[in-house]
Parts: sequence; C-alpha cells; structure tokens
Amino acid sequence: MSIVNLTSENFDEVAAKGRVLVDFWASWCMPCKMVAPIIETLADEYGDSIVVAKVDIDLEETLSVRHDVMSIPTVVLFKDGTEVSRLVGVRPKDEYVAMLGN
Repeated sequence: MSIVNLTSENFDEVAAKGRVLVDFWASWCMPCKMVAPIIETLADEYGDSIVVAKVDIDLEETLSVRHDVMSIPTVVLFKDGTEVSRLVGVRPKDEYVAMLGN
C-alpha cells in the first residue's frame, strides 16, 4: 500500500473514512527523516486496514495550524474524521503499533 500525500483539498475527504494515520512532517526535519522508515513500514504492514498519509507542513501550513501541530514529527490517528490518538517526536515502532490498536 502506498502513502497518500494529503493537501487542504483532499484532507477532509480522506480523513473522514475509517482509520487514517497522518504524519505531519517537513523535508528539513531530521527527526522526521528518522520516523519516515517506520511510517513506510506501517503502510506496508497495515495498508489493507488503514490509510497511511503524510502532510508536508511547509506546503500545507493551514492543515498544521488547524490540527494544532506545534512540533514535528507529529503522527495523528483519525477515526472517521475525529482525532483519536497523537504521538509527537521520534518514537519506537511499537508505540505507533500500539496507537493503531485504538
């Protein structure tokens, strides 16, 4: 399963259906680069049951403001459009897996 790039135009439509794991990141962010392989692995392992997506905060500042993203990386799990869980900073894979158990 591939990772979906979210924008202001498609965010609400994608996040409204089922479980969506969203990684708020930026290309210049070293911790984001550390989390990226974990997010890619989650997309491979859970892509049949959830949508894994990314928001580039430099391109989509309005989305980061709207979702109160104060630092990156921030990974948010949405269920039917509502935030149900959030992890900020670099975390081990098992914390993201536990988050998906919600």
